[in-house]
Amino acid sequence: MKTSFVSNLAVQNAMRLTIQQGQAELLKLQTEVTTGRHADVGLALGSSAARSVSLQRELARLDTLVDTNSVVTQRLAASQSALATMAEAAQQVRNTLVTFKGNDAVDQLAIQKTEIQSAMSAFSSAANLSFNGEFLFAGINTDVRPFEDYGAAAKSTFDTALATYMSANGIASMSDFTKADMEDFITNTLEPLYASDAQWATDWSKASSQNMTSRISTTEVVQSSTNATTEGFRKFALASVIALELMDENVSSEVRAYIGETALGYVEQANTQVTAERSTLGISEARVKKANTSLQAQIKLINTHITDLEGVDTYEASTRMNTLLTQVETSYTLTARIQRLSLIDFL
Repeated sequence: MKTSFVSNLAVQNAMRLTIQQGQAELLKLQTEVTTGRHADVGLALGSSAARSVSLQRELARLDTLVDTNSVVTQRLAASQSALATMAEAAQQVRNTLVTFKGNDAVDQLAIQKTEIQSAMSAFSSAANLSFNGEFLFAGINTDVRPFEDYGAAAKSTFDTALATYMSANGIASMSDFTKADMEDFITNTLEPLYASDAQWATDWSKASSQNMTSRISTTEVVQSSTNATTEGFRKFALASVIALELMDENVSSEVRAYIGETALGYVEQANTQVTAERSTLGISEARVKKANTSLQAQIKLINTHITDLEGVDTYEASTRMNTLLTQVETSYTLTARIQRLSLIDFL
């Protein structure tokens, strides 16, 4: 019989190596139990890892679209709210013109003027609403205040246009205006100023006429804003300025009635245009909602594929982890006992 000698140190080192390997395996199993997927996907899948990376990339892209759609939805909702306020302001101007129709009394005209100014203020406040640091109605110029109050520039343009027209047509004072003169002035002088992009940019708005668009799915892009250069804004401003500047002037009842009717027509056009913009944004809202539903279905499908590809049986992993934990603890115990072995104890 041959006796082999094995040192305590060799046995101890072997146990330490076993413990280290066990600890590494434990970390791997803990990760798999916690995440439900392979701890090292590349090692586990081999050549199929490329497919996993592709699915993860597609999933990240869809998640980004969902996040972006959330912002788009909030922007559209804020725009709808502001447009509703603007529509109410236009309605207020309309109601005021209807209420004071045919009234030449100075005090009543003063009240009418105050109501018009109040509506203009409400319209301007809503038109300059910002969301997430961006002006909603500035088109792509999101850092530009989109709608100016009726200030010095627009007032100066109106005064110059009126004075020039009166001088060119030999009209000495406002009381000399006939209905035909007023119709000619409003239709052929004043209205073109509000149709001119250059004049509009000078007096009222430096917003871009190009609306913001947003990608809401892999194939769809929607209009996600409107801007302060559209007809609704221009017609509201024109109607308000006509009512504000001309209704309380010293003109005949016939001319005043014509002014009121004309302003009423413009503000009704403004209301219609604002409603049209609300409808356009409403369509965008519906498309975003539909896109989100589709995106969620795609995300669910891709997650299923990823789970099939990368997933592990967490019950099995947990069982293996508990078994390995027992083995490691046993190794700890044996290592401790070996460390305490001494020849002195046997002498």
